[in-house]
Amino acid sequence: MPKAAQTTAQTMPVSADLVGTTLPDITWSWGWRDAVLYALGVGARPGDGALVNPDADEGDLDFILERRGPKVLPTLAVIPGMAALSEVSKVVDLDISRMLHGEQGITLHRPFPASGQVTVRGRIVDVWDKGTAAVIGVESELIDDDGPIATTYASMFAKGYGGFGGERGPDTRSVHQPPDRDPDHVLTDDVRPEQAALYRLSGDRVMLHIDPQFARKAGYPGPFLHGLCTYGFAGRAVLRALCDNEPERLLSMTGRFADLVWMNDRIITKIWELGDGNAIFQAETQNGAIVLSNAHVRYRAAS
Repeated sequence: MPKAAQTTAQTMPVSADLVGTTLPDITWSWGWRDAVLYALGVGARPGDGALVNPDADEGDLDFILERRGPKVLPTLAVIPGMAALSEVSKVVDLDISRMLHGEQGITLHRPFPASGQVTVRGRIVDVWDKGTAAVIGVESELIDDDGPIATTYASMFAKGYGGFGGERGPDTRSVHQPPDRDPDHVLTDDVRPEQAALYRLSGDRVMLHIDPQFARKAGYPGPFLHGLCTYGFAGRAVLRALCDNEPERLLSMTGRFADLVWMNDRIITKIWELGDGNAIFQAETQNGAIVLSNAHVRYRAAS
C-alpha cells in the first residue's frame, strides 16, 4: 500500500524506505493558449508558406492554430509531471538545487483535449544508491473526470545523497541502442535564440536557462536549453515521422538526458523503426553531441 506523504515540516532522509511514498496531490489546468504556448516553446512552427499557400507544407499548424482544436502535443504531459517533482522536497530532506534530471518517460492513455483539468498524483517508485549520489524515480498519474490521461516517469540524480546502503539499481545505459544501420528518418529543427525564454512560460522558470549571470555563477558559460524542451523537440519529430502528427497514435516515449543544448544549436532527431509499433530514436546537435540517448517510442502504426 502507498505510504501517505508527511504533512508536517519534518521530512524523511534519502533511503530505500522512501519507495511507495505518495506526494501531495496537485490540480493542474490548461486551455488552448497553454497548449499552443507549449508547442511554440518546443519549436512548433507553421510550414513555409502554410498560412497563405494551401499546397505548402503546413508544418505544425494543427498544434498552434486554435480553430483546428488545437491538437495537443503528447509531451505536454511533462509539465504537470514536473510540478509533481517539486513536491518531493516537501517529503524528502533534499536540496532540489543538487538534483539533475536523468531520464524522462511518458505513457499516453488517450489524447489531451485542447483544455481541461487534471489531478496529478505522484509517488516515489525508485531510490537507488549510486555511491556519491542517489537516483530517485517519481511516477505521476494525470487524472481527469474521465480517468487517467497520461502517466509520467522522471528519474532525478541527487548529488551527494548516496552512500545510505541501498541497492545500486539496474544499469540501463546499454538499453535502447540504435541499430547498426542508417536511420529511417532524420528530422532537423533550429533552436531559436528566444527558445528557452519561450519554453519557460509553460512552467519551468529555472533561472539557469535565461539569466547569463546566474548560469555563469553555476559554472556554465551561459544559459542553455531545458532538457525537457529538448525532449519536446524530439517528441514533435517522432510524432511527425511515425504518427503523421496524430497524437492518439503515440503510446509512450522515454529517453535519457545526455548533454546540453545551446541557443542557436540544431536538434537532429534520428529514428530507427523496429516494427510492431516500436522505434529507437536519438537526438543530437549539429556538432554530433548526443543530447537525448537510450530513447524508445511505442506507437500505433498506420493501418
